[in-house]
Amino acid sequence: MNYYIGIDLGTSSLKGILADVNGNILRQCSADYEVRYPKNGWTEQNPSDWIAALKKVLKTLTRDCSHSVKGLSFGGQMHGLVVLDGSGEVIRPCILWNDGRTEKQMEYLNAEVGKEKLSGLTGNIAFAGFTAPKLLWLYENEPDNFARIAKIMLPKDYLAYVLTGEFATDYSDASGTLLLDVKNKRWSQEMLKICRVSENQLPELYDSFSVIGNLKREFADELGLTSDVKVIIGAGDNAAAAIGTGTVKNGDCNVSLGTSGTIFISRDGFSVDGANALHSFAHANGKWHLMGCILSAASCRKWWLEDILANADYQQDETAARNADCCGVIFLPYLSGERSPHNDVNAKGAFIGLSATTSRADMSRAVMEGVAFALRDCLEVARQNGVVVQSTNLCGGGAKSEAWRQICADVFGIPVNILTTEQGPAFGAAILAMVGCGEYPDVLSATEKIVKVKHTVYPQADSVERYEEKYLKFKELYPLLKRLY
Repeated sequence: MNYYIGIDLGTSSLKGILADVNGNILRQCSADYEVRYPKNGWTEQNPSDWIAALKKVLKTLTRDCSHSVKGLSFGGQMHGLVVLDGSGEVIRPCILWNDGRTEKQMEYLNAEVGKEKLSGLTGNIAFAGFTAPKLLWLYENEPDNFARIAKIMLPKDYLAYVLTGEFATDYSDASGTLLLDVKNKRWSQEMLKICRVSENQLPELYDSFSVIGNLKREFADELGLTSDVKVIIGAGDNAAAAIGTGTVKNGDCNVSLGTSGTIFISRDGFSVDGANALHSFAHANGKWHLMGCILSAASCRKWWLEDILANADYQQDETAARNADCCGVIFLPYLSGERSPHNDVNAKGAFIGLSATTSRADMSRAVMEGVAFALRDCLEVARQNGVVVQSTNLCGGGAKSEAWRQICADVFGIPVNILTTEQGPAFGAAILAMVGCGEYPDVLSATEKIVKVKHTVYPQADSVERYEEKYLKFKELYPLLKRLY
C-alpha cells in the first residue's frame, strides 16, 4: 500500500504523520524547537531548527517503510518572513506570525496607503503579523539585510525549497502576505511597489495540491527515501487544518483551538466583509475562505496553568472547570494583542468581575469561555455579512477538552463536530499529498472518503441563554479598556 506524509510546521514544534490512502494514521511524531524573543513583543525562529526537526521526524516516520512513501506535503505557520541571499543562505532569523514589531508599518499601510485601496488590491487590510509590514520593517530597520534579499519565502515553503530546490508557494499561504491579489490569484504589482520588492524575489504560485518536484537525491539518501518521492506544496496551517477536518464545501466551518484560535468558513466564491475584520484568503481546495484569527487561544490556558499557577495538571483543572460556574468572571484573552476583529497589537488580557468568593476553578473556566467569546466575535462578523453557519468542526489541542467543546457549542449556539482524528494541519497535508499523487481526483472526493465525524456536541438551551447575556457584557469590555493601553 502507498503511504503519505503530512508535516505541520507549528510555532513550538514540527509534527508529522504517516497515513495510508484510506486516511489511517500509521505513525506520528514531533520535534520541538524554541521561539526566541529578542525584544518585548518580538518573536523569531531560526529556520535551521525547522530543518533539523524535519529530518528527525521524517526518519522516525519512514522507519522500515521508506520505499512505500510516495508523497509528502505541508501545513505551516503563516505570515513568517524568511529571506535568502543570492547563495540560498538564510539572511536573518524568521520573523514569526505573532511578532508585534510592525505596528508603525501596519499603520502606514492602513492609514497612508489606505484600507480601501489595500482591500481592493488584496482583499485584506494590513495586520501586524502579515508579511508585507515585516518587509517594510526590514527595509527601514535593517537596510543592509533588505538589500541582500534574493528570495522571499514563507516558513513551510522554506522546507519545500530545502527538500526540492524549487522556489514555490501556494495560494492559501500567499494570501497572508498582503502581497497577493487574492480574488485573481496573482501577485499584486502595486503592493510589490509599495513594499519595494520585485516579482522575481517571490515564489511561483501553485494550488495547494500541486506537485512541485521530487526529493533531491542527497536529501533522499540521507533519509533513506527514494528520490521519486513527490513533494506537494501544501497550504497555510489553517487551510490545511480545514482540509483535515473536511471543511471544503460552501458554508462549512472549522474552529481551531491551537496556540492561536481561528474560525474558518469555506466559500465557493471570493467575498470581503464590509470592515475587513475577517481575512479573505484562498482555500487549499482551489476556492476561497473567510477566516477570523485570535492570537491567543489554547496558549491562554497554558499561560494560566503553567506560568501563573505553576501546575500543569490539565486533567485536574478540566474536572474542576467543568463543574464551575464562574458567574460574573470574564476573561479577555488578548495576551499577545489581537488580530480579528480588533486589529490591535496593544490589546491586553484581563480578568473582570473577581470577588472574594472567586475560585481557581471559576477563573479556569473563564479562560476557556473568554477564548470562545473572542472566536464568536469573528463568527458574528460573518453572520452580519449574510454567512449562515449551521455547525462547526473543532480541532487543535484545545479540542481535546470536553469542557471546552461544550463551552464552544453553547457560546456559538450551534452543534460542534468532533472528528476521528485531531491531527489538523498534518492530516490535511497528508490528504493534499494523496490528491497531488493522484490517489483522489480532487480534495472534495478525498475528504468525503477519509474524514469522519466521531461525535457531535450539541448546545444546551439553558447555557446558550446564559452565555448570550454574558457575551453581550464581554463585547463591551474591549472598547472600555482600550483607552488604558
